This record gives sequence, C-alpha cells and structure tokens, in this order.
Amino acid sequence: MKRFFAWGNRLHNGESSIPFVGKARLWLTISGALVLLSLLVPLIAGFNLGIAFRGGSQFQIDNISDTSAARGEDIVTEVAPDSEPRLTPTSDTAVKIETNQLSDPQMQEVRDALIAGYDVPAEDVTSTFVGPEWGQDVTEKMLRALVIFVAIAMVVMALYFRTWKMSLAAIVGLFVVMIVTMGIYSVTGFEVTPEAVIGFLTVLSFSLYDTVVVFDKIRENTTRFQDKRDLKFSELVNLGINQTTVRSINTSVVSVLPIASILFIGVFMLGAGTLVDISLSLFIGTIVAAASTLFVASPLYALLRANEPAVREQEEAVRELRLKNGVDDVPPVIHAEV
Repeated sequence: MKRFFAWGNRLHNGESSIPFVGKARLWLTISGALVLLSLLVPLIAGFNLGIAFRGGSQFQIDNISDTSAARGEDIVTEVAPDSEPRLTPTSDTAVKIETNQLSDPQMQEVRDALIAGYDVPAEDVTSTFVGPEWGQDVTEKMLRALVIFVAIAMVVMALYFRTWKMSLAAIVGLFVVMIVTMGIYSVTGFEVTPEAVIGFLTVLSFSLYDTVVVFDKIRENTTRFQDKRDLKFSELVNLGINQTTVRSINTSVVSVLPIASILFIGVFMLGAGTLVDISLSLFIGTIVAAASTLFVASPLYALLRANEPAVREQEEAVRELRLKNGVDDVPPVIHAEV
C-alpha cells in the first residue's frame, strides 16, 4: 500500500508517467475492438432476458429444504414439457421458477405438481403471469431517459468546460461503458432484469462523474497552454490524467467494495434476487467506467484537439525550444519508470 501511494505521488508530480495520450491510438483501437465485439455478440448469442422483458409464468415456492435446480425443473417439465423452466434460489428455503407463458389450466397443473413434489402446503406455492408489455414499457422509458440524460450531459459539460470537444469525448466514453457492459452481459449470460437496468443507468452517472473529475484537472493544466514552454499540450493533458489516476482508482475501489459485499451477501446469504441483479450491473459497470475514463475519454480529447492551429503552434514552439537547448523532443516523464 505504501508503494502504491508513493507511485501515486510520482504520477502527480510528473516523476513517473503512464502514456495515456502517447499511446492514445492503441487504447482507442483496443476500445473500438471491444465495442465491435460487444455489438456482435448479442446479435449471435442474444441476451438472457428476465421474465419482465420476455413475459411468461412464474412460481414461488417457500419453506422447502431442497433448492436444487434439477428437482424443481424436472417437476415442471413432467407437466409442461415445452415450458423451458428456469429455477433460481431466492433464499436458503425458497426458489423461484420461471417458464414460458402457460395457459391457466397448465399453470394450475404445474402448481399442483409443485405442491406435491415439494410436499408443502398450498399457500407456500404462488403462481403469477407476467406479460411482456410491462418490460416493453420499461425499455421504452429507459431509452427515453437515456436520450434525455445524454443530451443534458452534453450541453452541461460543453458549457462547464467551454469546449464541445470535452463534451463529445465524455459522451463517447459513456457509450463505450454502455456497449461493453451490454456485451459482458451477453457473453456471460447474466439475466437482464429491471433491477439490472436500474443499476446500469446508475453506472452512467458514476462514469460521468469520474470523467468530469479527470477533465477538470486537464482543463486546469491546459489553461493558457499557449504561453507554456515546458510541456506540449498533449503532455499537459497526459499529466492531468496521471495526476488523477490514483484518485480515479481509489474512487472505483471505494465504490466497488460495498457493491461486492452486497453481491456476496445477495448470492450466498439471501439468494439471487433484486440485490444480486442491481449489484451485479453496478459491479461490472463501475469497473468498465473507470477504465473508459482513463483509456478512452481523456486520450480522445487530446486527439480531438491535436490539429487545432493553437495546439500545433504551441507544440512546435516547445519542440524548437528543446532542440535549441539540446534536449530530446520528448518529455522526461514519458520514459520514467512506472
């Protein structure tokens, strides 16, 4: 831990450096590949949609001793062979079974079979029908809220930072978080539920906050950059990212630890359910968001401004001054030991 803080101090002072901007094209290429993969995987494998989005029948069985998937799914399959049952433990003594949409007589038959198969009173087995319309309504509202959120975020950041390029870079980083997180859900087969969507939308706020913190330091470093001759504009941007790297990591760790605790409690103590769904999306999204801020949004901002006349003029002036003083045209920190 002591070495970590010492490393953080070296990054902040410029004694060490991670080449976020120097290797911007590499990071963006990797990010682009991940985004492309994350878009292709759902087209091939699809998503494991929860019952709220696909519709179907649901059975809740309480006060049982055996929560294994095989037993419950076998009971349902014997009565309704085409129901494709999926059993999820909700606690040590309860399970939830979701199936394709069943007719009323089929639901009653399955319920009776579960009562007999688990040898529990009738009141311990409940059945409900969930229509896909509710999930569609949630999806439409989520997309509408997402569009409004992105539009407001773009305008506010453009006004705050006084440049649309920072706003654009931040939004691109935001979309990377969204798409990669969706790709991870598709690859792993994690269930997409309304609670997972809520956690996912919450992650976007964290991602934006993390990006704004880093961008604020970059703006501080690049204020009146035209008059600076010690570092080029791109190097000033890179310094700002390095100075906030440890803070970004610490913020992410502090956020992930309680989420991981909730996830652990949800899985091993309370069983799968709302806690697991929301904490899982938060856990994945927070990690992706931290990486996106450092390796996508910030380097992209430097590239967006690289061809501005003022930036090119300042970088050329720094280069000429270094050559005049017999100094290599690279900042000393780029080759410092990390």
